[in-house]
Amino acid sequence: MDDLDKAILIMFDESGAIDDDLKKQAKVFCNDIKEKPSICRLCIEKLCFSNLVQVQFWCLQTLHEVIRTRYLTMTPDERHMIRGSVFSIVCLEDKNLTRVLEGPAFIKNKLAQVLITLIYFEYPLVWSSVFVDFFPHLSKGNVVIDMFCRVLNALDDELISLDYPRTPEELTVAGRVKDAMRQQCVSQIVRAWYDIVSMYRNSDQELCTSVLDSMRRYISWIDIGLIVNDAFIPLLFDLILVGPLSDQLRGAAVRCLLAVVSKRMEPQSKLSLLQSLQISRVLRLVTEDGDAELVSDTAALLAGYALEALDCFKRMNSEDAKGISMELLSEVLPSIFYVMKNFEVDATFNIIQFLSGYVAILKSFAPLREKQLLHLGQILEVILVLIRYDPAYRTNLDVMDKIGKEEEDRMVEFRKDLFVLLRTVGRVAPDVTQLFIRKSLASAVSRSSDSNVEEVEGALSLLHALGESISEEATRTWSGLLSELAVILLSTKFPCHSNRLVALVYLETVTRYVKFIQDNTQYIPMVLAAFLDERGIHHSNINVSRRASYLFMRVVKLLKMKLVPFIETILQSLQDTVAQFTIMNYTAEVLSGSEDGSHIFEAIGLLIGTEDVLPEKQSDYLSSLLSPLCQQVKALLINAKLLNCEETKSKIAVIQQIIMAINSLSKGFSERLVTASRPAIGLMFKQTLDVLLQVLVIFPKVEPLRNKVTSFIHRMVDTLGASVFPFLPKALEQLLEEIEPKQMVGFLLLLNQLICKFNTLVRDILEEIFPAVVERIFSVIPRNGLPSGPDAITEEIRELQELQRTLYTFLHVITTHDLSPVFLSPKCKAYLDPVMQLLLYSSCNHKDILVRKACVQIFIRLIKDWCAQPYEEKVPGFRSFVIGAFATNCCLYSVLDRSFEFHDANTFVLFGEIVLAQKVMYEKFGDDFLVHFVSKGFLLHIALQIWQSNIVKNCRVVISRH
Repeated sequence: MDDLDKAILIMFDESGAIDDDLKKQAKVFCNDIKEKPSICRLCIEKLCFSNLVQVQFWCLQTLHEVIRTRYLTMTPDERHMIRGSVFSIVCLEDKNLTRVLEGPAFIKNKLAQVLITLIYFEYPLVWSSVFVDFFPHLSKGNVVIDMFCRVLNALDDELISLDYPRTPEELTVAGRVKDAMRQQCVSQIVRAWYDIVSMYRNSDQELCTSVLDSMRRYISWIDIGLIVNDAFIPLLFDLILVGPLSDQLRGAAVRCLLAVVSKRMEPQSKLSLLQSLQISRVLRLVTEDGDAELVSDTAALLAGYALEALDCFKRMNSEDAKGISMELLSEVLPSIFYVMKNFEVDATFNIIQFLSGYVAILKSFAPLREKQLLHLGQILEVILVLIRYDPAYRTNLDVMDKIGKEEEDRMVEFRKDLFVLLRTVGRVAPDVTQLFIRKSLASAVSRSSDSNVEEVEGALSLLHALGESISEEATRTWSGLLSELAVILLSTKFPCHSNRLVALVYLETVTRYVKFIQDNTQYIPMVLAAFLDERGIHHSNINVSRRASYLFMRVVKLLKMKLVPFIETILQSLQDTVAQFTIMNYTAEVLSGSEDGSHIFEAIGLLIGTEDVLPEKQSDYLSSLLSPLCQQVKALLINAKLLNCEETKSKIAVIQQIIMAINSLSKGFSERLVTASRPAIGLMFKQTLDVLLQVLVIFPKVEPLRNKVTSFIHRMVDTLGASVFPFLPKALEQLLEEIEPKQMVGFLLLLNQLICKFNTLVRDILEEIFPAVVERIFSVIPRNGLPSGPDAITEEIRELQELQRTLYTFLHVITTHDLSPVFLSPKCKAYLDPVMQLLLYSSCNHKDILVRKACVQIFIRLIKDWCAQPYEEKVPGFRSFVIGAFATNCCLYSVLDRSFEFHDANTFVLFGEIVLAQKVMYEKFGDDFLVHFVSKGFLLHIALQIWQSNIVKNCRVVISRH
């Protein structure tokens, strides 16, 4: 063992006993050896004499790498040496080389890869006989035959197969290799395949399996007549059907038949091929108690066969040909259905795609024949079987642990195509589909135990998915089976409703079919019972309960007017739920996304917030909800600052829940109702707002509470309208106190809402708070922009970027709502220059083109506001600032910058705004603007030597026509 052998062993050691530094030294040593001119000869010698697998692999890996990267610089003698040596090893020309061919599979695969690298460069121009030279050596037995298969497989993997991305050069070489093989040796290779399989089928079935798997790869691009003939096709069927052969060999023969079936050709030729195969001979394989992989391979063959027959039907115009295609389909469909219902097969996705295509062509048949209706029924049976969960995961799915979550996610994705297929069947044969679902539901409820959870869930899921495909005409009439299905759904109490999946799909399905209730109000009690009893909001599983709250809110939105007579019943049923929402134990539960349980208050608000409810009743209902909640907030705020950390956390959590509840409740009340028709309701919300603003006084720095109170203020602005004004100064003052920069985003959004809703009415409020807002923002945002680049973007920078964008929106909203005088007020005037400088810099340099556009629009509006009359200067210095700075830097230099890409849609829109700004400046400033603008352009284009006066005249004409 020399030093190289030792270094290779150290480098490949996986025992953990060798130091990492020593491994690195060994790697460096080996890499240095690779750079030697004689490396190829060294590798060949070691392959001939070393018995160490690690050394053999390193030598083959090095040969592959060197040939691939240095072949063009090698001498002819070196290439000849490598070629002869590698081929000698592959073909066992020297019996002393058997150590490589008798080694592990990965050594032989790497050796094949080395030979293919030579073929890449040399076949057919330099080494034209490589494949022909192989044939005499096949008689040496299974060792060389196995190597022959590995070479063909490697050729497919490394060069020919389009399953991997290829460069244009690789595609060219692949085409050259395939053309040469077709002319020179493909027929001999096929003959060798036939002879080997015929000879070794009984003595070495593993070898025959390898040969067939190699052959399968080549069928797609060789002459199909070499395989589809009186010799090879009978041999394949013989392997599949006759004699006690291994399932692996039979499966390989089945895969070859699939390759034959999938071969691209003209539809008439394909139809003749499909007929000639007499595929019915293999149908019995799916019913035999055989190997699961063989059944899976057979299913793939049948699916491929059916898909090709379907394609023939689509592509051929002859009625006779179409009839033959349908006969072929009818022949294999029963076996496909049987496999899908009884086995898990790899071809499931392909079969579903085929079935979708088959159902789609049935749309052209009117009316459907009996056999086609039977097929559709069987397709529905397949769908029902496939969408069912595995009972082994029942507990995991019910408690939603990690395993259950993964299984549910997998099934949600897996079911998508199946539900698409179901809806397609539902459109082609609605009666068949609805009858099948009715039978499925009846079968699911016929057993009164919890053992059929998956069957019940599957049947309900079918009904739920069907709801998407029901036409508007059907939902208007709800005739026949559809109406019957809706009644069955509402009137049935399934035996396994305690299961989470069953409860959820049941509620989702009731929600989807709730339109049925709009015209059939006699079923409203059933709907309410489904949501209000233990099947829904009172379900023992909190995830079901909260989802039920959300779905009930959606139902209330749709049936609102029809539910008014049931308000008392609903409120009574929800008393415990409403009370539970704000208790300590409930708030400790883990919240899941947006379904936090507050939707039940939104549902109540929608119910009692309608004008169909009597005013006295409405006031009583609302008071009975708001008063306890407000009293609870007041009680929680008493001495809150004296509590320890844990007590404070629990109180904050309860206050959050209360604010969420009140916020959701208020969504059911319109501005007109609370301010005009029933002001007493508005008074209650004002009192509530006054109470909740105290939260900001006691907990000014608790971000979740600030966010919840801010959200409620947003809601009150929409609900109370202008009557919210007396509360705004106090609210905004509290929100601004000790505010963090990232919290400023929410504050600015609130100001934007106020401005958009009330316009100039908020001028006084804005003048009061504008200085504090700008002061806080400018203290954290640099005037010359934020850092950019992947390395510079931290979480803090992202927050500042969001704040900066929101600031531009805020300034844009101010200027576009006639509030630019705010900038000039005595309290705000000191911030005018910093704001203008920020807008100028951003209009020229900001990375976000949309921000630059907003800044240009702000300047346009300010020019119109502050320079209303030509040559008037309402704001001293503004005119010269616009002409000297904005016009030059933004409207000229920034446009000439290389980063200004006109082919970008947003940039082109920005350019349009800049042109508009130039037009507005010309209208307001006249020749003063043009002379200055053109003079700056002159400095850039002085070589043009055109009279300035002529340019002014021409620019005046262009801008006046824009």
